[in-house]
Amino acid sequence: MNKLFDAVAWGDGANIYEVNIRQYTKEGTFSAFAEHLPRLKDMGVEILWLMPITPIGVEKRLGSLGSYYACKSYVQVNPEFGSLDDLKALVKQAHDLGFKLIIDWVANHTGYDHEWVEGGHTDWYVLDEAGNFTEKYGWNDVIDLNYNNNHMREAMINAMQFWINECDIDGFRCDMAHLVPLDFWVEARKRCDKVKHLFWLAECEVPAYHEVFDVSYAWQFMHVTEKFMQQHALLNDVIHVLEQYAHYPAGAKKLFFTSNHDENSWNGTEYEKYREAAKAFAVFTCTWPGMPLVYSGQEMANKKRLKFFEKDALEWTPTPLLHDFYKTLLHLRRNNSALQNESRLVKLPTNVNEQVLAYLQVHDNQKVLIIINFSGSGRLKVEMQHTDLPGKYYNAFTGIAHQLEFDASFELQPWEFIVWTTS
Repeated sequence: MNKLFDAVAWGDGANIYEVNIRQYTKEGTFSAFAEHLPRLKDMGVEILWLMPITPIGVEKRLGSLGSYYACKSYVQVNPEFGSLDDLKALVKQAHDLGFKLIIDWVANHTGYDHEWVEGGHTDWYVLDEAGNFTEKYGWNDVIDLNYNNNHMREAMINAMQFWINECDIDGFRCDMAHLVPLDFWVEARKRCDKVKHLFWLAECEVPAYHEVFDVSYAWQFMHVTEKFMQQHALLNDVIHVLEQYAHYPAGAKKLFFTSNHDENSWNGTEYEKYREAAKAFAVFTCTWPGMPLVYSGQEMANKKRLKFFEKDALEWTPTPLLHDFYKTLLHLRRNNSALQNESRLVKLPTNVNEQVLAYLQVHDNQKVLIIINFSGSGRLKVEMQHTDLPGKYYNAFTGIAHQLEFDASFELQPWEFIVWTTS
C-alpha cells in the first residue's frame, strides 16, 4: 500500500497542541484563547488543533453543555465560543505568528437534532428496520451517518471545503477516522487538497488509512505503556509495539502523547497514569520518530481531570511550571535535523535493556542521544557501546558539554532521562 498524497512540508519535525476552547479560559472563547498565542509560540508549538468548533446538539445532550462530538451543524460555529468572524480572527492571528491551525472533523455521526435531520434527510443516516436512527458504539447522544448515500458524502465534503474557503484552516484531525469508509477519505482529501494543500491527522490505528492520512494515533503505544506502569507489561512489550509501527507504510507517522481530551477526562491525567514517569514519557514522545502531541494545560503540569460535558476551566499560573521543559524539547525538534524526517534511528543496546531505553537519532553530522530510565531503580549504571556514539554532546536542558567515545557509561536516578545533542 502506498500513500496517495504528499504530506505538507511544514509537518516535518512539527508538533501538535490540542486546544480545548471550552476549558482553556474562564470565558471559553476563541478571543480569550488567542491571548495565549504568544506564550505558545515561545514554547515552540507549531500546529494548533482546535477540538470541534461546531454547535452542539440539544436533543439527548449529555450534561448541561453536551459533547463537542455531537454536532448540530457542520457549517456553523458554536456560539459559546464566539462568532465566525471571531474564529477567522483567531486563524489570522495564529497564521501571523507562524502557527498552522487544524480543526477537529467528526464525520461518523451527528447529534440527533442536526440540521440534516431537521431538513428531512433521514436517508443520510443509518436506520434500523423500524426506521429509527441507530448508533453502534454506545454513544447515546449521536446517530450514525450512512456512507452508502452519495448525497450525504457530497454534503460532507462541501462542509469540509467551507472551512478551508471561509477560515483558511490548514488541515483536519479526523475523529474516529476508521469508522468512516477509506474511499470517502480518499475523495475528501482529493477535493479538499485542490482548494489548499492540507495536513491530515487520523484518530485511528489502521495502517491502510495512511493511503490518505499523514499521521495516525499511537493508541497501542499508550495502552501498553499504561500496562507497563501497572507492571502488567515489560519494557520489551513497549518496544515490540514500536517495532510494529516501524513496518507502517513509507512516510506514515504516528502521533505520540501522554494525554489528550479523552484520556484526561475519562482515564486520568498523565500523573495518574504515569506518576513519576510522566516527564520521562513526555521526553520519549518528543524524540522518537513520529509527531508529539501536547494537550491543553500539560505545560502547567495540570493534575485535574477536566469535566467533559460541563464548564471546568483550567487555572493558569503566570509562568506554567513545564513551559521551559516543553520549550526545550519542541525547539530541539524544530532546530535539529536529527529529529526530522530524514533521520536515522539507532537503537542502543545496554546492560540493562529491561529497564532502560536508549537510542540515537542521526542525520548527517547532527545527533541526538536519548537515554531514559523507565524504572524506579536509583544509581542505575548504564553501559553501552556503539560506533555511532563518539562525539561532543551538549545537555539539551543545561548546555553542559560531554565527550563520548565508543564505550560509554551513565548513572541514572529513578525515571531520569538524558537528552544530549551534538549541536
